[in-house]
Amino acid sequence: MSKLNGSSHLTSESENTEDFFLPDLCQAQSILFLVLVAELLVLVVVLASSSLLAFSWPRMGLTSLFVQWVVLTSATTLCNFRPLLMRMSIPYATLAGYGIILSLTLVFSIVGEWIIMPAETPWDHEQSGNVTRNVLVAAVMTGIAFRYFFLQHQLRRQEQAELNSRIQALQSRIRPHFLFNSMNIIASLISVDPDTAEEVVEDLSLLFRASLNQSSDQPVPLAEELALCQKYVHIESLRLDERLTVTWDINVDTETIKIPLLTLQPLLENAIYHGIQPLAKGGVVEVVINKQDNKLVATISNPVPDEANTQGQGNRMALDNIRRRLEAIYGSGATIVSHKQTGIFTTTISYPLVLAGKQTNR
Repeated sequence: MSKLNGSSHLTSESENTEDFFLPDLCQAQSILFLVLVAELLVLVVVLASSSLLAFSWPRMGLTSLFVQWVVLTSATTLCNFRPLLMRMSIPYATLAGYGIILSLTLVFSIVGEWIIMPAETPWDHEQSGNVTRNVLVAAVMTGIAFRYFFLQHQLRRQEQAELNSRIQALQSRIRPHFLFNSMNIIASLISVDPDTAEEVVEDLSLLFRASLNQSSDQPVPLAEELALCQKYVHIESLRLDERLTVTWDINVDTETIKIPLLTLQPLLENAIYHGIQPLAKGGVVEVVINKQDNKLVATISNPVPDEANTQGQGNRMALDNIRRRLEAIYGSGATIVSHKQTGIFTTTISYPLVLAGKQTNR
């Protein structure tokens, strides 16, 4: 349990690192975006001060060189100071960011005017006006950029809150289903074997304690989900005896790979309830987990009884529920497919591989 708590603590720190209105300007995507926006700004400024026919390419080049130096230097400085800014409140971080950008703009403006000034020409009002203009333009553009970053941050937090609510709602629909089925198993054992029934109750309490200790919107190590499945299989095997056989073919590192809690267990429950229980001779449920193209692929297959013996629409409901949960967490990268062929019903889930201690990119 301490290991799980340590992992949750690391995840929480990672979330706090990303929960900041100022984006990580060290990333190549952010740098490319800033360069393109800066170049568009330069084009607008040059066009506004000259006609299209008399477009000055030398001025375009000099202005572009100046703006790109200011933008890239500011981005590098904010990137290096980002950990410090994150410790501040949003108003203080905004003021500090403003100060850094305006200071760099002031320095580059003075140096630029000094370089292009004719030799032995004194500093006059024209140069001062140019420097002031550059600082004012930088202040306006920085204000617009910071406002955009702040609104984007608020939107991301709102979307994350809505996502968490959706996942928790879907999770709450799974747990009662599992609980009610488990209670039916216990009830069937009480009159036959009270000691075993008591053992099952204890296993069930440990199983639910483990599931409730984890946040429903955070994947857990695959080993924890498999332990949950094995506890359920143990309970079912006490009821079905030799009619139930489950084979496991796990070809991944279960300690590092992560999976949403209660993903495989409902599928295994359906395989037993809809595939094994109706058959007088029982059957075999096969669980195969592999890694393919940086995705986790889990397949659960079970025999298909006669149509007359099928039991309700619970199978489809569970599949739809799990599909929504996976899509809420992993987006379009997650799939769940089921098909029936030659007397075997197979369900395959696939989603982007997530290692323990790492976040899902959405």
